[in-house]
Order: sequence, then structure tokens, then C-alpha cells
Amino acid sequence: MPGSAETEDSFGDDTAYADFNGDGYDDLAVGAPGEDLGTDKDAGMVTVLWGSANGITGSGAVQIDDPAPTAHDQWGRLLAAGDFDGDGKQDLAVGTSKSKVYVLKGGITKSGSYGSRQTVQTPIITSAAPANLTAGNVDGDAATDLVVSGYETDSAEGWNSNFLLLGTSSGLNATGYQKLRPGVISGIGDINHDGFGDIVSGVSWNAVTDDGTPIPYSAKGGKVWITYGSQYGVGTIQGITQDTSGVPGSSETNDQFGHELDLGDVNGDGFLDLAIGVAGENIGSATDTGTVLVLYGNASGITGSGSQSFHQDTAGVPGSNEKYDMFGMDVKLDDVTGDGKADLVVGTGENDGNGNLVYLPSNGSKITATGSRAISPSALGVSTAGYPVVGANFAD
Repeated sequence: MPGSAETEDSFGDDTAYADFNGDGYDDLAVGAPGEDLGTDKDAGMVTVLWGSANGITGSGAVQIDDPAPTAHDQWGRLLAAGDFDGDGKQDLAVGTSKSKVYVLKGGITKSGSYGSRQTVQTPIITSAAPANLTAGNVDGDAATDLVVSGYETDSAEGWNSNFLLLGTSSGLNATGYQKLRPGVISGIGDINHDGFGDIVSGVSWNAVTDDGTPIPYSAKGGKVWITYGSQYGVGTIQGITQDTSGVPGSSETNDQFGHELDLGDVNGDGFLDLAIGVAGENIGSATDTGTVLVLYGNASGITGSGSQSFHQDTAGVPGSNEKYDMFGMDVKLDDVTGDGKADLVVGTGENDGNGNLVYLPSNGSKITATGSRAISPSALGVSTAGYPVVGANFAD
């Protein structure tokens, strides 16, 4: 592995995976935005680890140099992978402490070289860094698109917003962007199986600031926005809260509904379902113990019909509801068992920031606690010194 482990490197702060060298195995790009390089404090570092028949290893891992080290800090603060120019080779978008995003195009070789580079001025406040980057195919063409979360410039307040940058044959189109509903956390997938990627975004904050100022497109306790894709990018828009019909619970201040999101097909019907982390949910006297909701999709999109709720006092779920567990700190719907159905993995801040992974399988028609299990930091060989918060962030 390039470099060495040092305090506050933040190695793994963000990750992205794709087959960068075209050998048929997915590779892993890892950001370490706190890495110091010589006298350059928090210069940042991006490392690519290569996939193989034996999985990811450190063998031959390469460091990807920052093309503009004096223009910013925190190289590798954000990462997103996709084929942004539709040439059949996987590209890597890299964020820093400033608003520009650097796209390394044409794949990445095992020596760390890449075909070309695109510098993208994202449509957010220039002095600020993007809050998140999310890659996916929204308009159904050959090129991957990118959703950038950051502070908008249309109002004096500079509220959070999302911007859709469509991929083209020459790369990301930063001038013809489309403004979306807000939400720091986003995901992209074809929910209604119409051939276009749909964008889910979590607005986990409340409807007003502490001084009572209304915040655009938000709701008490949080809100999830779904922008259904089309050949032009943005299509119809849907908003969901805990007061939406069929959704478990009710909208309460500081619930953090939409703290995390992920899409996956739990029941194998061809329509994507939505997991929502509600990390600030209070249950009884357990403040911020958290809960996770699963909402199911059909040809009309996501609905509250048949939705489910899980927390650590749900029968069969490992652990118990405790203060500040933040169950739902991160969520992932993915096929863990290889049966073609998405299972649910939940990250928590269990045990005063040690963290925990909780696995809840699909039984073929819905998520169930039967067969669930938990994986602690110690089971992974991770030290609990310094608040590791295992499960705080999953690769997109």
C-alpha cells in the first residue's frame, strides 16, 4: 500500500468501485482526504486497490496524484465512478475542498495512469466543496450522469440543493445542468423499470431553522424526494415523509428521516425498493436510537403500501434500542446471499461510536429479521480506540 497509517488521515472517508483497468474484476478507489504530503497539510490522497479472483488486495495498489495540489486541499474527499463519456471505460470523479471536480477518464492502469482528465466547475458556491457526488444513468443513454450536492447560488441564503450533470460523449455537461430537489444523500436506480434512472435524495433536516426561517423543500423531521428520470433528465417528482400514507411512524422534529438511502430489489419483481435510515428517531426513552424503513416499488414508483419498519427492539433484530445508537446511520440494499434478492445491511453508531453492522435478509418477498446477525468491530479486527464507527459509510 502507498503511504503509511497516520493519525487523522481519514483513509476510507469515501470510496468508489468499478473495473478501472478492464480486467473483469471491480477495483476499489479509496480517499484519504486528511493525508499530509510533506509540508502540505491535508493534501489528501487517492489510492486504487485492484480486484482479482481472490478479492481486493493491497498488492500493486497505486496512488493517483492530485493534478492541482496548490488549488485546494483534501484530494479524495469525495469519489464517484462511472462511464461519464460513454466510451466503455470506467472513469473516476474526485472531489476536494473546493467546488471543482476532477474526472479521470479512459480507465486507470495498474501503473496509475489514465487516458485524459476533465475539470468540472460544479454549479455550487465556488468557495465551498460539494457535499456528495452520486453517479448513475438517469437519461438512459450510454454515458453515466452525476448528481452533485452543494450550496446553491440562486438565493442569498445559499440553501442545499442537488444538480444533475448529464454525461455526454465528451464527458460531463456542467453548463447544461438541471437543478433538483435538495438532499445531501442521494442514490440513483430505475425504480419503475422504465429504462431511466430515478434519483432519491434525503433531506434529513427540519422544515425551519432554529430562528424559524423556512427551509425550501423540507419537512418536519425530514423528507425524501424522488425525481423520476426521463430521456431529458428530470421527469416527475415525488415527496415522501413519515406522514405519507402507509409509511410507518409520524413526522417528528429531529427524526432525520432520509439520513441515508439505498435502492435494491428485495422481492425480485423487477422494481426497485427503497431503504430509508431514520437515524434520529426516538423510541420510548431511547433518544436518537434510530430506525430503518423499507418502502416497496412498482410500475408507478415508490409507495407506502406494504412498507416495513425495523429497529433494535424489533423481534429478531440483534441488539437493543439505546440512546444515540443511530440505527440507520447508513443502509445498503444489496444481494448478499446471491439469490437474486436484495438484503438489508444497516450501519449504527453502537456502543459510543464503536459502530456495528446489522444484516437483515430478504425471504424472497420482503425483509425479515429471521436469520439476521450483527458484526462488531472486534469481529473484523478493528480497534475500538478513537471511535471507529464501523458502518458509518458504505460504498455506493
